[in-house]
Amino acid sequence: MGRAVDEDPLALAIAPPPGETEEEKAERLKAEEAARLVSEKIDEEIREERAALRRKKKPIKVLLLGQSESDFQLSYAQQAWSEERVSWRTVIQLNLLRNVNTILDVLAQEMSTSPANNDSSDEDEPDITLVPATSSARPPIRFTEKQRVLKLRLAPLRSVQEDLQARLGASDWPTPKSGTTDSAKAHSQDFFVWSNASWKAALRPGRRSLDTARAEKGQSRRRNSEENETAEVLASCADDMKALWKDETIQEMLKRRKLRLDLMPGFFLQEGDVDRIARRDYLPSDDDVVRARLRTLGVQEHRIHFETGPATGTEWYIYDVGGSRTQRPTWFPYFDDCNAIIFLAPISCFDEKLAEDRRVNRLEDSYSLWKMICSSKLLSHAQIILFLNKCDLLEKKLLGGVRVKDYVPSFGERSNDAKTAAQFTLLHVCTWDPFSIDITQIM
Repeated sequence: MGRAVDEDPLALAIAPPPGETEEEKAERLKAEEAARLVSEKIDEEIREERAALRRKKKPIKVLLLGQSESDFQLSYAQQAWSEERVSWRTVIQLNLLRNVNTILDVLAQEMSTSPANNDSSDEDEPDITLVPATSSARPPIRFTEKQRVLKLRLAPLRSVQEDLQARLGASDWPTPKSGTTDSAKAHSQDFFVWSNASWKAALRPGRRSLDTARAEKGQSRRRNSEENETAEVLASCADDMKALWKDETIQEMLKRRKLRLDLMPGFFLQEGDVDRIARRDYLPSDDDVVRARLRTLGVQEHRIHFETGPATGTEWYIYDVGGSRTQRPTWFPYFDDCNAIIFLAPISCFDEKLAEDRRVNRLEDSYSLWKMICSSKLLSHAQIILFLNKCDLLEKKLLGGVRVKDYVPSFGERSNDAKTAAQFTLLHVCTWDPFSIDITQIM
């Protein structure tokens, strides 16, 4: 028999079944009451979540152009930072190895091009004489058996570097354009990791679920074995690495090549660095991580919950988009809704060239980039924060005899000291700012 047109489907659904007994009715009402209580509890939880979201401070979206977020975590999210710091051990070990292997590469090239090294008839001559092509007035560099032995004993570090780069998922940076000097090529060779490689999670212990940990038990044992092997090799080569850097002949060779590794990011051959990093139980310090160099390509999103300071309880979404030229087209989708731009410009790079294009001065490129950022209409409502950092490296360069005017002609005859150079750079940058700068700080 068909249903009447005016019958209510809901009434039919909740109507008691035909022929229901008193016991069945009592069970039905009891089940309906339990379901009503569950529904009311869910509704109350939803109301509480909505109220909590209204009370919660709105996340701050920040676009970071420059270094990674580690400085923010170090200062304002120390608990999260302490859990992550151990994952930087491999990066710092890799930085140390690259320092050493860069020197070995230059040493090998100098020895191979030496006329004495190509003269096989003089087997009794223990030294290798290098006549530098840059200055015929200088006396030749004589490489002795000491440099030969150091080169031979440190040769295994090449494969260790390759293993560490593979562990990080690193790729080689593009080769510099033709027309650069050999020394420039030697120290411009770089590597990078993609932002989606999750290298921190892979190197951080104790961050996996139980099921995942069981599935990756074999990989974890292999990774621990590789880390122990790396630590053993570094420990066995520690004395030779220190001797290589302190060797006067090596220092003279680097000086003639105009290769100042100690002024480059990621330099870990200073006094005491090798002794710490080459230890089998080495754990990175905060200073080690700040000094470390790791180029990342691709946009990274970092969520930092501030534990201290005026922003306590606030969550920041920091988008680290990288500063290389190839990454700049990816910035614009993040411009329209960001609250602030933090622009980090190294003030010490006045005498350096871009890794992507050795014809372009890094400081001039920072000027151009800053002009582009400040001129964007998409950022007219965003706070723009400028940090001119690396003043310690700037001072070290100037004390070493490097003159700003040799690389920045507009600097003129100003005093060649760090304070004057910083003020000059700050004034130069601010003349290109069509908007007001909320915070300008020299670090």
